[in-house]
Amino acid sequence: MRYPDAQRRSRIVPWLLAVTPLAVVPLAVAPTAVAHAQGSLAPSSPSGQSVTPVFEGWYHNKDGSYSLSFGYYNRNTAEQMDVPIGNDNFVAPGAANQGQPSSFSPRRHWGVFAVVVPADFGSQQVVWTVKDRGQTFAIPGSLKPDWEIDAVEGEASSNNTPPSLRFADRGTEGRGPLGVTSSPLRIRVGTPLALSVTVTDDAKTKAPVDLTWFKHQGPGTVSFSAPTSRLTPTGGTGTTTATFSRAGEYLVRVRANDLSAMTAGHAQCCWTNGFIPVTVLP
Repeated sequence: MRYPDAQRRSRIVPWLLAVTPLAVVPLAVAPTAVAHAQGSLAPSSPSGQSVTPVFEGWYHNKDGSYSLSFGYYNRNTAEQMDVPIGNDNFVAPGAANQGQPSSFSPRRHWGVFAVVVPADFGSQQVVWTVKDRGQTFAIPGSLKPDWEIDAVEGEASSNNTPPSLRFADRGTEGRGPLGVTSSPLRIRVGTPLALSVTVTDDAKTKAPVDLTWFKHQGPGTVSFSAPTSRLTPTGGTGTTTATFSRAGEYLVRVRANDLSAMTAGHAQCCWTNGFIPVTVLP
């Protein structure tokens, strides 16, 4: 669905359900005011605040299925939060782990993963629940028409589309929040793991492509030799090394964004996620 810019800015987007032992409080906000409205629930602080899931909207996949895109808002300005996958961090219905983060960087992060639903999904919902610091936040995603987003088809005003990512020379390519997932890797604790991703972009904005690496899931800390890097407007290959502090199962995320100076609230374009599963041995 394509919206004129003025209509996009005024369009009401996802409900945020803040669930407490006493009440269920719905909050609808305009896209450009998401961070402000959520921040009003608690004063900004370097640490000690909660993290809230956010449903960004949905988009079509080429095979007739749909992707429901989710992000989050960590109200802290400095504290990295971790909520392990399980009873305190799960997606339903289905498996508790459907690719959502267990590690939350400070402030607002858009479209960090997506859940694929079938063509006949209809009026059903997918709910991401996070429990932290005595609060429960349960955020539903659905296919309501008002929540369709321009995640892969490009922005109406520029026809700019998100970068394409792949992890091997002839590997599968992915675009948008759902992105692409690499083959699993293995490494030992404390041993740097070389990571690389190949990016191709349409260069419609003539802006460079920025890469940012994140720990998405996992029990320990992940240190990146180059947490961020910048490629040409047409893309290239980005590299870094990741060093893991504890043994366990990890998911590393890399985000390629060709419009980094623009807040991505209303159009949900133009970035792509790449995911790398890593088993870390003692």
